[in-house]
Amino acid sequence: MKKVPVVIINGFLGSGKTTLLRSLLSQSKRKNLSVCTIVNDMSQLDIDGELVSSTSAVEENEKMFESISSCVLSSKVGIKKLNHSIITLLNNNKPDIIIIETSGSCHPMPLIKYFKNHNKIKLTGVLVLIDSLMIANDFDYGKSLIPKMQENMIKGIRDSINLLAEQILFCSHLIVTKADKLQSQQTEYIINEIKKINPFASIHSIVFGKLSIDSLFKIKEYDYFVVEKLFKELQPILISEENTERPYNLATEIIKDDRPFHPQRLWDVCHKFLDKRIYRSKGFFWLASRHSESLLWNQAAGSINLELIGTWRAAIINDKNNGLLKEELKLIENKLVKEGGRFGDRCCDLTIIGHKNHVVQFSDKLKSCFLTKEEITNWQNGAKFKDPWPQKILRIKN
Repeated sequence: MKKVPVVIINGFLGSGKTTLLRSLLSQSKRKNLSVCTIVNDMSQLDIDGELVSSTSAVEENEKMFESISSCVLSSKVGIKKLNHSIITLLNNNKPDIIIIETSGSCHPMPLIKYFKNHNKIKLTGVLVLIDSLMIANDFDYGKSLIPKMQENMIKGIRDSINLLAEQILFCSHLIVTKADKLQSQQTEYIINEIKKINPFASIHSIVFGKLSIDSLFKIKEYDYFVVEKLFKELQPILISEENTERPYNLATEIIKDDRPFHPQRLWDVCHKFLDKRIYRSKGFFWLASRHSESLLWNQAAGSINLELIGTWRAAIINDKNNGLLKEELKLIENKLVKEGGRFGDRCCDLTIIGHKNHVVQFSDKLKSCFLTKEEITNWQNGAKFKDPWPQKILRIKN
């Protein structure tokens, strides 16, 4: 029986994995390809899973999509869930290819070992996405990455630098993202520095997830011989880490609230307290100044984007010019009744991931940005709030 090819999209937190996956799924629909997808999110909120499941390709056939949340895919629990998802997908579909998006904190080695002797699927590409902006700002355009990794090895430290370097070591393809934010010579310098870590990997630079899905079918089977020595060296270390819920000094904080953010306070907090030790934060939220807009919070390292993803149902109901039929309005009203929130379906659901010494502090600062009881009363009576955020917010496209 011909084995189904599997491509892993790996890479550090905020490197653009979900953007790439959504682009590939969009292409698969246009080309009428059968693509099964597994998305892993270490958070209970499973933000990435929601974003991928909302693409038209997945909405048309939900049986081709599996989401694994609340764990890291490279852990013992994660591998068991991965095996179950693979079996489910193969039983329900005849895929041309399976694409797996891992959590940014996932180590690639346990996944590669899992696929090595699989009798129904074969691992082809291990794509590791590298955030060029993060490498430029945090590692001097890649120049300090190897010295910092060596320093950790001497001191016996295991942190996010080890994870980043080892993701690069195990990849078959290095995908440099966000190159549009740097000059071409700066990107070239980063590529040359990173290639020193893994000279066997092919290197490509993409912008906005623009990678041809056809290229995935041209990848040969993963070369296990290249990483055989790495397997032996890292096996004892990874065994000690596989039961660790939050390895590499990572911590996660979840913020859930039905109140809107005060736009000015949120702006001030992000500019004063958001730094490279907050590796990733993501989720859905709303601003008091934009009560109809459902927004995506998308932050990596020191940069943050607010993206428009839709309109809250509560706002549609309150819009006299919504253009909906009575039957359609009734359906929306019934869904709102089930929400049970003070503001209908409007809410803030955020995941904060970063160094354990800084996540709690940043999360507390974010919580202080929600409207107070007095501000809510004033707002409901028509009070306005200064909004320094850019008025033009990008809409995500499937």
